[in-house]
Formats: sequence, structure tokens, C-alpha cells
Amino acid sequence: MKISKTRLASLCIAGILVIAGAAFYVHYFMMRPIGSGPAGPEVAEEPFHEIWSDRKVKLIGLGDSVTAGLGADSPDHTFFQRLIENPSDEFDDMQRKSLSVVLPSLTAENLAISGSTSKDHLRVIEDRLTTQDPEVFGLVVMTSGGNDLIHSYGRRPPKECAMYGATLAEAEPWIDSFRVRLNAMLDKITAAFPGGCEIYLADIYDPTDGVGDAPSVYLPHWPDALAIHRKYNEIIRECTDARANVFHVPLHETFLGHGSHATQFWRTTYVAEDPHYWFYENIEDPNDRGYDAIRRVFLNEIVAHSALRVNQSSAD
Repeated sequence: MKISKTRLASLCIAGILVIAGAAFYVHYFMMRPIGSGPAGPEVAEEPFHEIWSDRKVKLIGLGDSVTAGLGADSPDHTFFQRLIENPSDEFDDMQRKSLSVVLPSLTAENLAISGSTSKDHLRVIEDRLTTQDPEVFGLVVMTSGGNDLIHSYGRRPPKECAMYGATLAEAEPWIDSFRVRLNAMLDKITAAFPGGCEIYLADIYDPTDGVGDAPSVYLPHWPDALAIHRKYNEIIRECTDARANVFHVPLHETFLGHGSHATQFWRTTYVAEDPHYWFYENIEDPNDRGYDAIRRVFLNEIVAHSALRVNQSSAD
């Protein structure tokens, strides 16, 4: 049986289109390239040219696995440790940009626990955050609330602090409880530092880049995920805006374009200069480049707002 040239050409074109379509789908919908090198915003060099303060300063880490550092390539690559000092393999643009450079009397303690929820964080603050001496100034970095949303991953009926799959109406009382709990946490942290403190509280990022398609990160469909996530971030902003010593750290904004749709150039979240995935293999935590970005955005907020630096600059 002879195949006409026209039919053969049509079959070839169809085959090419199928292969091209498959390649397009794999590259733009399944691949998760992580890239290499520095990630996240630039950090100015000038603030690290002089000592900010000779006061005793204690850096405290509170919260979940993001602050604990799960997903970093090594302990000295966690964002908490990189805030303190540069690792031996630090990127050129971040050399000598760390808190120990400008705060010679800095000490640190990380009380964050991987897998913990906001209920756990309140208990940690109550049980493990001791009242400091009045001469000690506190710098507190904190991530809280993310595990409240995702725990159970839809394998069990949703409940408070494990609300995956919940409707917004079902989650409303749990959201209200988070507001009460977060306010209590911030008040108790402040009370633990009679010599003063600043709390740098991050909001919650979204590994779907604002699309809300949980299956893109291999999780069950959750129609109200973005609405509940948005409510939690609104509470974080509300609590930071209500206190002069608490500052919002925009992880949600920083990570947009670095989730499951990072390579999709047609989306408004696409980051052309770094279209790469910043999440660890477990989806909920950052990878090593993600931790670099987190370190930078926390450090930029501290540079912008800390009275330790601002007061020194004013005195000069």
C-alpha cells in the first residue's frame, strides 16, 4: 500500500507537532530547574562599613522548618546562620555582609522546630524563651503559619493547624484563632526583652506562584487554598502594622516566580533574570538558593528598620 506524498508530509508534520508539544509540556510544566549562583535581592554594601552598636544583642530564631533550615545544603547555608556570619563559600557580592560584622557583641539561639505549627510556636515562646537581662537587645527572626495550612496534605479531614482541604467558611474560626495566637506570641516575645527588641516576621510564600493549582506541586486539589493563604498573610501584615517593633518580611512577594511555574514566561510572575525553582524536594521548604534569597530579604529589612543601625547613623 502506497502512501501519497501529501499524506506522508501530513504524518511527519503531525509527528513533529506531537513531539514539540510533549517537549513544551515537559519543559514548561514538569521541569524544576534550580539554577546556580546568588538568588534574591541585592544587599547594599555601605551599611556594613561600620559598627552599628556595641550593645549586647541576641539573635533569636523562632518558628518552623524555614527558620530551622530544612532544605539547605549545609547548616552554615541556612538563612539563620548566614545572617550571623558568611559561610566559607560565600558569594562575592555578600562577603562581609552579616550581623556579626556590625554587631561585635552578638550572640544567637535558634529555637525553630521543623514541622511545627503556630500552636507549637506559642508553646516554645512560653517554655523556652527566657526573659533576657535589660542590657540585652533582641533581634528576632520568625516564620509561622505555613504548616497550619498544609499539614495533613488532604490525607485526613481538615482541622485547626492542619487545614489542608478546608473550605474558607470551615477555616474562618481557625483563622481567627491564628490572629489571637500570633498577637499573643508577639506580645510575649516583646515582654521577654525588657531592654528592647525588634521582631522580623515573614509572611507565607506560595509554591504555586499564585496560581493555586496544588497538583502542580503534586498535592491534592484544594479550591480554597489561596483564599485561606491570603487570610493568613493579611493577619501577619495586620499584626506587624500594629506594632512599632515588629516588621514584615515579604517572603511571599520574593518567592513569586520561583515556584512550580517558574519557567512559564507568559505569566506575570515570571522572573526573566532567574526563572528557577527555589523550593526543596518536599515542596514546603526552600532549597539552598531559596535560603540565600531569604537571608537577603531578612537582612534588607533589618538594615532598613533596625534602631541599632538607624540610631548610630543619626548620631553620626
